[in-house]
Amino acid sequence: MGLRGLVHHHGGRGDHTAGGSRGESTADAWPYAPLGSPVASGRDADIFALDEQRVLRRNRSGRSTAVEASIVRHVRAHGFPAPVVFRAEGPDLEMEWLQGPTLLQSLAAGQTRVREAARILADLHAQLHTIAAIDLPGRPALVGEVVVHLDLHPASIILTDAHGPAVVGWVNARAGTASLDVAMTALIIAEVAADAGGEYSEAARRLLVGFLADSGVDPLPALDEASRMRSCDPSLVIGERDLVPVAANLVRHFAEAARPT
Repeated sequence: MGLRGLVHHHGGRGDHTAGGSRGESTADAWPYAPLGSPVASGRDADIFALDEQRVLRRNRSGRSTAVEASIVRHVRAHGFPAPVVFRAEGPDLEMEWLQGPTLLQSLAAGQTRVREAARILADLHAQLHTIAAIDLPGRPALVGEVVVHLDLHPASIILTDAHGPAVVGWVNARAGTASLDVAMTALIIAEVAADAGGEYSEAARRLLVGFLADSGVDPLPALDEASRMRSCDPSLVIGERDLVPVAANLVRHFAEAARPT
């Protein structure tokens, strides 16, 4: 996801938040009937309401959702807060509709303090990284690898009333190291902080400092890898891609400052 996508698109509505026109329920008709207008759209998928409890996310590229569904079911089986997956068929993923604002929306509205948001981010990373990775098609998990999300930031966290913070957007999830996951999150936040003229740059800087302090995981061993992955993200436009090395330097600066002396 690009810088503008994180701040502007997700600032309006998250993948699983309440909002939009629902129209007539299509729960019994899917996949045989049209789904109507999406209640939300992301960079590569549209979200449709099936009923009051379920949504359908459809990948516009036709990419299969099988791997993503396997990972979400795996982390849920280990108690991690993620939506229930009901069905995965081809590009369609039917899952629980998590009701609530994103953490980004709550920050923007002043309902959550930056320091608390940093703690939420760090706690979710710590919980996720206790879960051993599973073998995936063409990519068996290595000894010691854990599940990594690789897109875990305030716009992918839903603040639900029933279950507290829950994580969505598992498209990039796979096996990896905690250091890589923390580095990627830090890099995404740092891109906002590095945008000197941006409305949220100062808040993002404080969020980055708090997250690195709370996570207890050194991102520096994986920062170069995270930067390469980020630079190859097709959703980034030229201006956003130019911010990646600047953001990496910012992460490096604050990570080194957070290291014990």
